[in-house]
Amino acid sequence: MKEKEIAELRRRFRQDKSAITHVRGCYINENREIVGEFQQSLALMSEEEGEKVLALLRRTLTGGLGRNLLDIEFTTAQVADSEEHRLLMALRDDAGLEDQEVVERFYQKAIASLELEGSYLILLARDRYDVPYRAKDGERQDDGSDEVFTYLVCAVCPVKLRKSALGYDLSENALHSWAAEWLVAAPEVGFLFPAFDQRSTNLYGALYYTKDCNKSQESFVDAVFRAPLPMPADQQRETFQTILADVLEEEDDSFQVVQAVQEELRERIEAYKESREEEPLSVSRQQVNQILASCGVSQTQVAAFDQQYEMAFGEETRITPQNLMETKRLEISAPGIVIQVAPEESDRVQTRIIDGVKYILIRADGDIQVNGVEIRIG
Repeated sequence: MKEKEIAELRRRFRQDKSAITHVRGCYINENREIVGEFQQSLALMSEEEGEKVLALLRRTLTGGLGRNLLDIEFTTAQVADSEEHRLLMALRDDAGLEDQEVVERFYQKAIASLELEGSYLILLARDRYDVPYRAKDGERQDDGSDEVFTYLVCAVCPVKLRKSALGYDLSENALHSWAAEWLVAAPEVGFLFPAFDQRSTNLYGALYYTKDCNKSQESFVDAVFRAPLPMPADQQRETFQTILADVLEEEDDSFQVVQAVQEELRERIEAYKESREEEPLSVSRQQVNQILASCGVSQTQVAAFDQQYEMAFGEETRITPQNLMETKRLEISAPGIVIQVAPEESDRVQTRIIDGVKYILIRADGDIQVNGVEIRIG
């Protein structure tokens, strides 16, 4: 899915725009037991409560594409006949989410696969969106509709205990002790099914949400979708950095190469933002090789990098540039030392060997402060 399409759906999660009439869910204790089920009408909630429920569901459509939001793809065989796809379709097509047998099957599948500590809620809601027609110039036309997009949204939210505390009661103008309360936290994982591609229903896809890019609950994804997830963002970065370091091990000017790679990735990200393209930004294996070659890496080293890169990520995998390397700052670390430099100032940093000792040199332009104290270098 594209950011523009995700944003279009995200804007629906308001009481005056959404067609969600109620939310269904269950409460699971720390022993993985369902201790309560509920089905609440949003119309019978207060406005504040309804907005908070929709806000929880809306959180499953937030975050970075390729990091928190991951595309799930079903095979043709799965869509034609598979237990996992049939279950998702049954939930989506159940207008009131009232089929107890279907909902219970989903609950049990989710509970058996989720790796969460403590208690949590599983929330399910169903929306029906009359997709407005958009002219070729992108202008929205409210008097027409291309199709109706019916979709299911799921959010898995931890329930955390807020300890008792001292509070101030404005109505009584007095201090009182507030009892401990169980509060619903932001979702850890969730999903939207089916995908909303080209502003249309795509039964061959879903959008998966994970709050922590490094804890994507792969067992849950396998149980619900039977489809592979992309490598977690943090793992992608760690793998890329390991491969690059290995290839540049014998390179005397490897610091300059890493600087140049970071700058190239940063420029691509900035150009993408300015272009306002709808397609998510990603780079292919061939493009990464071209970046290395343009940064002065030899053909032999590029070939070695290409081989390791393909083994780690796959031949056709495209990766978000932000997942390959930190681009917002240049961070240099050594035992007991961490130096952070704005990327546009990275040319002020050099490495040198003086009398056989390795040094990091930073050209000190302008005022210099140490622990907030301005100093002079004589």
